[in-house]
Amino acid sequence: MKIATFNVNGVNPRLANLIEWLEKEQPDVACLQELKATDRQFPAKAIHDAGYHALFKGEPLWNGVAILSKQPAVEIRRVLPGQERDEHARYLEAAIGGIVVAGLYLPNGNPIRSPKFAYKLAWFEALLAHAQALWDSGQPVALIGDFNVVPTDHDIYDPKSWKRDALLQPESRALYARLLEQGWLDSLRHIAGDERVYTFWDYFRNHWPRNAGLRIDHLLLSKPLQARLADAGVDRWVRDRPKASDHAPTWIVLRDGPKKRAVRAPTGARKSRTRKPRK
Repeated sequence: MKIATFNVNGVNPRLANLIEWLEKEQPDVACLQELKATDRQFPAKAIHDAGYHALFKGEPLWNGVAILSKQPAVEIRRVLPGQERDEHARYLEAAIGGIVVAGLYLPNGNPIRSPKFAYKLAWFEALLAHAQALWDSGQPVALIGDFNVVPTDHDIYDPKSWKRDALLQPESRALYARLLEQGWLDSLRHIAGDERVYTFWDYFRNHWPRNAGLRIDHLLLSKPLQARLADAGVDRWVRDRPKASDHAPTWIVLRDGPKKRAVRAPTGARKSRTRKPRK
């Protein structure tokens, strides 16, 4: 199974790039972030025509998350526990092919001397609590998405240029470290070893041509999936396309696991669907 995460930075303006990537790379599951579209505006038909079912939670201007899958998914939850009043569309969790896939878009948090940074840390704390519950469940879980955290200085081209950014603050990094301390495997770093690997290149100051990147898109695996990890990488070619997102799709490949009973979803959970936006 190939599982990917991709911050599309506007699903409709960059739909051609998204479809090209889906058709070329054929991920079995793809978590999208930063849709910047309402549910009515979500391009469900185009994604269906590319061979994918879709769960999605949109917003008019910012945020928005989706889970695309070749086989139907059963939705588990649409918000982190304790964040029910949060109006931002940042979390989707579903059962797909015997795996719990949790797709997230963690708050950016800039500027750091503002309520936005406090919101980032509070949201991260809620994620930590739920991630612990997922870990303790013993189920195979992939916790993936745009975490808006550069884990270490090795994950950025030049930390000095970003020292006042929320992505590199000690508080942000400490929360990510606490997440890994629960036992989650950082798949891309595990496969890449000491290699510098990036998933995001800012539009400004020629970051892409200079390969001045950051690693902020992560795919974390619970214990039952860690032995199944076969490969991981970044589809850098997507970042080089016209009108590209500032992120590139990041992916893992899992070996087939033992035949087990399907992951149970809560009563009343919804299956993924495709639907045409209302005119």
